[in-house]
Amino acid sequence: MRIIDSRNADAVAALLDYRPGRDPRIARRVAGIVKSVRNGGDPVLLDLARRFDGLRVPPEVTPTEMERAARNVPKDVRRAIAIAARHIRRVAARQVPATWSVTSAPGVRVRQRVVPLERVGCYVPGGRYPLPSSLLMTAIPARVAGVRDVIVVCPKPDPTVMCAAIEAGVSKLFRLGGAHAIAALAYGTASVPRVDKIVGPGNAYVAAAKALVAADCAIDFFAGPSEIGILSTAGRSDFIAADLLAQAEHDPDARAVLITSNRSLARAVARDIARLMPDAGPAREAIAQHGGIVLTRSLDEAVALSQRMAPEHAVCDTDAVASRLTHAGTVFVGRYSAQACGDYTTGSNHVLPTGGAARARGGLSAADFVHVSTVQRLTSRGVRAIGPAAIALAGAEGLPGHAASIAVRLGRSRKGMPLT
Repeated sequence: MRIIDSRNADAVAALLDYRPGRDPRIARRVAGIVKSVRNGGDPVLLDLARRFDGLRVPPEVTPTEMERAARNVPKDVRRAIAIAARHIRRVAARQVPATWSVTSAPGVRVRQRVVPLERVGCYVPGGRYPLPSSLLMTAIPARVAGVRDVIVVCPKPDPTVMCAAIEAGVSKLFRLGGAHAIAALAYGTASVPRVDKIVGPGNAYVAAAKALVAADCAIDFFAGPSEIGILSTAGRSDFIAADLLAQAEHDPDARAVLITSNRSLARAVARDIARLMPDAGPAREAIAQHGGIVLTRSLDEAVALSQRMAPEHAVCDTDAVASRLTHAGTVFVGRYSAQACGDYTTGSNHVLPTGGAARARGGLSAADFVHVSTVQRLTSRGVRAIGPAAIALAGAEGLPGHAASIAVRLGRSRKGMPLT
């Protein structure tokens, strides 16, 4: 694994500022797919599913099918799914925004109202291996938030995914994937209900489709290839190397970066990466193309570079450093905080922002599945208390109609004279 001196500005920028570009060819193909499903409904959807997903059976997985398949899941995996689900529920329950009310002035009451979305769609990828954890991470927070209908799409739901669907309490599970599944969720067909919001990770086609339908259907965020940024000065080199390789195995475009001011640690991690590196596969490709160790002159510089990267997963040695890493999807603290545990069983969500989006938000949570709004009530006393200030501001903004709508309640004319 290459070691880059932090004074090599070009090399640091290539590593930390890398953002996978959107392929215009994919965007054009996805636009055609989305339009055809929106206009053609089920016949087009099923044709695309047969072509791209290899669908040869009805698209909806029945509850009986799920139960039958779940019985074939090994006992230890079923238990692991139940443990993960329990922890996700526990964390999600604390994430739901609270309702409250406040008197902002005498006779003026503002209340925050929290209402669950009615129906959401969860995308579960169906790549090289099944991802039951992604189903749990998307469907369970929705259920905890009170969402009535949780619709899941997955191109190849295997028994572990079906077992997770039962555990999460999904409403419907469809054997559908790719851009056509996103279009079906966004606009609805005869068989797939239209949803209020789409969440979950996916490939470039899924990401492009989510971006395209976002004007008509809410989405969580645009998720790209996985990222890990480790900031350590005193960690164990074998632990660090294992974490970098674990994250890199997600995707050849994944980024795996160590930032340290400890030269000896940098060299030790590089040696351990070489020792543990698989002979082939996405991890090897990702480390070669998007992996690196940045050697800094100080801890402060290391923190600044981590903030600049804004990684999906940040890992550090101490709570003091963690408090400074505010640009990250999630932060792991201490040498035993394996990032892979966060992917499965800590209860924190593994659907996280990438490509610098962690500057503005964290991961998926139960708060993403509710509608937060306010309810306001003014009494006669209230409008007398705050009305004059509102009239003054309306006048300053050149909006006489606004001022008049308040003045009439105060018994005044537009010019402030008493009404007769």
